[in-house]
Amino acid sequence: MAEPGVVVFAYHDVGVECLDTLVSRGSRVLAVFTHRDNPEEKIWFRSVAQLARQHGIPVHTPDSVNTPEWIARLREMKPDIIFSFYYRNMICQEILDIPRLGAFNLHGSLLPKYRGRVPINWAVLNGETETGATLHHMVKRPDAGDIIDQEAVSIGPRDTAQDVFIKVTAAARQVLERSLAAIKQGCAPRRPQDESQASYFGGRKPDDGRIDWRADARQLFNLIRAVTHPYPGAFTDVQDAQMPRAQGCAGAADVEGRRFFVWWAEPRPDGAGRPGQVVSVAPLRVAAGNGSLEITKWQWRGGPEQEGSMHGLRPGQILGEATSQAASV
Repeated sequence: MAEPGVVVFAYHDVGVECLDTLVSRGSRVLAVFTHRDNPEEKIWFRSVAQLARQHGIPVHTPDSVNTPEWIARLREMKPDIIFSFYYRNMICQEILDIPRLGAFNLHGSLLPKYRGRVPINWAVLNGETETGATLHHMVKRPDAGDIIDQEAVSIGPRDTAQDVFIKVTAAARQVLERSLAAIKQGCAPRRPQDESQASYFGGRKPDDGRIDWRADARQLFNLIRAVTHPYPGAFTDVQDAQMPRAQGCAGAADVEGRRFFVWWAEPRPDGAGRPGQVVSVAPLRVAAGNGSLEITKWQWRGGPEQEGSMHGLRPGQILGEATSQAASV
């Protein structure tokens, strides 16, 4: 029997690992569709395009594959299988109907929970203790198709989203390796998702990292570890900042310098202040709605990342007060 032809839609580390799995298992990859890197995004992950080119696989980066021209070109390729590995765009039903053996997606959660965008960040933010990787049949609705296989991973109480992403990436490879032979033979398992257990989350923007000091300290800690490096970070705005120039920051009159990023903090049970109030400066502790955060790594916008007490804040100062009514974690 001839080796089935495969078209891959992929991006990010999960895309790299899964494409590498296909290549190492002798799959006949006809083409790879991926994304051009966004210059406004911090690219901390490996390149699917680079891996594909190393193996002589044609690479395409259209803004949308859901056009008559690209649909026609995909039909001409005559793939037997389509895979989507962390590809960021929706793929239309006309394309999903092309491969005779089906179209399959790898999602970074234990479906049906956490359908949608950035599932790992949401899971960490919500304080989950487990997530995973799910390989499923693709249907018109995102992440809703029958499950082929899953692999669970733990979320430690101090894991960052990147820590969890590394675990999920390894789990994704395991799931694909276990399922690839059945997919090529046209007998991939089908386990319908329980719609009563489904949850859906949308994408996150940098501004979603704004700290609402009215939240519980543990919730704020979860937000910080969900968006800390390499993501845009959690932050609060300081209306009357006194930022020392010795730290390489802008002067206190510079509005752009008043955003204060929190890259790491420890939740504490005691607060002794109104939400957002600086209760001590050495160590730097800020009261939350319940408890407080001891901030250990921080940065003024435009300045270097810092540790220690040379932050320019003072006891009694209120952080984020002007925007707290509109903010939410």
